[in-house]
Amino acid sequence: MRLRFKPTHVVLAMLCLMYFITYVDRVNIGTAASEIQKELHLSNTQLGLVFSAFAYPYLLFQVIGGWVGDRFGPRKTLFWCGLIWAASTIMTGFVTSLLTLFIARVALGFGEGATFPTATRAMQYWIPANQRGFAQGLTHAFARLGNAATPPLIAMLMAWLTWRGSFIALGLVSLLWGVVWALYFRNEPKDHPDITPEELATLPPRTGDTRPQVPWGPLIKRMWPVTLTYFCYGWTLWLYLNWLPLFFKNNYSLDIKNSALFASGVFFAGVVGDSLGGIASDRIYKRTGNLRFARLSVTVTGFVGALLSLLPILFTHDITLVALCLSSGFFFAEIIIGPIWSVPMDIAPKYSGTAAGLMNTGSAFAAIVSPLVAGYVIDVTGNWYLPFLMSMGLLLLGGFSAFLMHPEIPFEEGGAMPSAGRPVPAE
Repeated sequence: MRLRFKPTHVVLAMLCLMYFITYVDRVNIGTAASEIQKELHLSNTQLGLVFSAFAYPYLLFQVIGGWVGDRFGPRKTLFWCGLIWAASTIMTGFVTSLLTLFIARVALGFGEGATFPTATRAMQYWIPANQRGFAQGLTHAFARLGNAATPPLIAMLMAWLTWRGSFIALGLVSLLWGVVWALYFRNEPKDHPDITPEELATLPPRTGDTRPQVPWGPLIKRMWPVTLTYFCYGWTLWLYLNWLPLFFKNNYSLDIKNSALFASGVFFAGVVGDSLGGIASDRIYKRTGNLRFARLSVTVTGFVGALLSLLPILFTHDITLVALCLSSGFFFAEIIIGPIWSVPMDIAPKYSGTAAGLMNTGSAFAAIVSPLVAGYVIDVTGNWYLPFLMSMGLLLLGGFSAFLMHPEIPFEEGGAMPSAGRPVPAE
């Protein structure tokens, strides 16, 4: 009998693959950084500038990209995004100076800026409403799997193809994904040739306006607490993504291979965290019917757990203990992902792409500031632990700011928030 995959499952699998590829392409520079730094004669501050280059257009295109995804649909938006980030990754293999490397990383941020908000828009109508936390957690788990796989993968490709060849090879894989996505995906599930009426009945109904006019002011007002909370998470995320391989290499005098293995082990903890956070949030919601408690309980636990996990690294230099603490910190930070990426879909389903873009602006801004500050602090003090101390302060702030979020209150275009006791309408 011919094996048949449900289109909803294939779409989710393709989004998981996209999250994996985009993170490989954005964090590969962390593993290759030591060779790039040596060949292009870069200081840690200049390297921090290169790390942050991705985030300038990434920040800009969170909201713009989310609006484009809402306006023109995920099929075209993600196809063109794929072409741009593939070309920029390939271009990185041909850089000759700080300037050209900076430009290549800016182009990558331009291509990837709209991807996650637009993917959220795709999930809005391709994923059952009661599985949003699971879907967001799973896709982001693949992003963290990309984090974990990147250090050993890039170390292997560098040994085989040099660091330049590794970027070219990864860019070609990205190009292939974009083509397959455009051929398979449909903005409207009902338009997919393989979907059945039974499968279609499990999905949320479409709103009448497929190209909504976004009420920017009221929507920003509703989303700013989510954006602030996600900024606090993003500060720690980008510290891990950009500096962790170099932290192990320079702080413990490891070679590229061993530093990559230690960094990979830490990132694997994030894969587990992403998956469990989304599942836990959905189960709490199913059992209690309290959407705010389901999202906030997991989110706040993540912030507190990450803070407590990182504290011991200030008092020990043992590489095994430090690696375990960093792994635990990353695990707890990542359980935040599933619930918090569900919040834009909970608050504003009609504008989920734009709302997700507003939220991810927080992480994108952190992606600019965090690596720059870390590089400068390391250059000035020579202390690789101080950036993690700064992250602990942001984790504490994030735990408090999470209580300002109200996913249980549906967005109303007039801007006023109804009482917190109002139930969320079924979709």
